[in-house]
Amino acid sequence: MRIAITGASGLVGTALSRRLRSSGHDVVPVVRHPPGDNEIGWSIDERRIDDGAFDGIDGVVHLAGAGIADARWTDDHKRAIRESRTVGTALVANAVTAAKNGPSVLLSGSAIGIYGTSPDTTFDEQSPVGTGFLAEVCEAWESAAAPATGEGTRVAFLRTGIVLSAHGGALKKQLPLFKFGLGGKMGSGEQWQSWIHIDDEVGAIIHLLTSSVEGPVNLTAPEPVTNATFTDALGETLGRPTFLPIPKFGPKLLLGGELADNLLFTGQRVVPHVLTDDGYEFAHPNLGDALRDLLQK
Repeated sequence: MRIAITGASGLVGTALSRRLRSSGHDVVPVVRHPPGDNEIGWSIDERRIDDGAFDGIDGVVHLAGAGIADARWTDDHKRAIRESRTVGTALVANAVTAAKNGPSVLLSGSAIGIYGTSPDTTFDEQSPVGTGFLAEVCEAWESAAAPATGEGTRVAFLRTGIVLSAHGGALKKQLPLFKFGLGGKMGSGEQWQSWIHIDDEVGAIIHLLTSSVEGPVNLTAPEPVTNATFTDALGETLGRPTFLPIPKFGPKLLLGGELADNLLFTGQRVVPHVLTDDGYEFAHPNLGDALRDLLQK
């Protein structure tokens, strides 16, 4: 297949591109710099994408978006988070619709933040949209793909959880503290963490490229855990103690209260019913196994 990928240089995009190429597929990155051979140029700020961008493309995986935790949630950064997703997705969707001999599938990025947070509810793909900034962003993000639906293109939304990788993301940021024996649960530790191993994130995306699934798909492992359980498992994998809980005031001072609350001290328990019902078999369904695979190689 010939697959175009936005966000191809990011954590997931890099791993996905590598896996696709190793399987003999042709990867076409959608890039912000002047495009070279076998690249597509675009600019979200300028609201443009190359003419005929997806002509002859079999599938599009749209992963681009400003980092949620890259900066404090000032009004300007929250606007960047929203617009990088909604404007970028609209550009992609319109280009898909305009393509000649265009893609049969669009896998458009989203996140489990669409469900809001809860200490006790279990969310699946049938759960309603929640409340709060992240839920509103995710709902608008998915809605921006509307032009591509009903035009002969199958559209699925990749509602991704916490992607575990030793090379980036939340886990890499945690490792230094835990390796020094200073890691601990966040606050009460009772908040849920819905995680997925990078290999399964990539494997699920590749599975969805050729399945018949459309609509929302939760990209999370089938066994979500509480933050306390995650903390214990990470400490055990590294052979380090985890007895020092991290009080709320430190991260709130560093990150700002709204960002810290949303990313560290609240969570959601999300299960991947659509993926499992469609026959996807997780390589790493268990957290302990996933952490050992990532950190003890």
